[in-house]
Amino acid sequence: MLSAGMILVANGVHAQHYVKVHPEFHTVVRPPAPSPRHVWVAPEWTWRGGAYVEVPGYWSLPPAGHRAWVPGHWVAEPRGNRWIPGHWA
Repeated sequence: MLSAGMILVANGVHAQHYVKVHPEFHTVVRPPAPSPRHVWVAPEWTWRGGAYVEVPGYWSLPPAGHRAWVPGHWVAEPRGNRWIPGHWA
């Protein structure tokens, strides 16, 4: 059972957490890019301690084979709102 859970986490499968009203991002002033190759990774939300917690945005070099960061977004469903994490494309 434990190894099955570890495999799910390793494969990037996340538990789905729902909230009635999703939080809003704080206004962020994006700092200058460290180089023309860096891509802005937009702020995200992560589930921690029974609530969504904002994770600040940052500049990153794309992983091999990827060029763009697709920002995460909220989805409204019958059970509530849930966060769909961003990813590299």
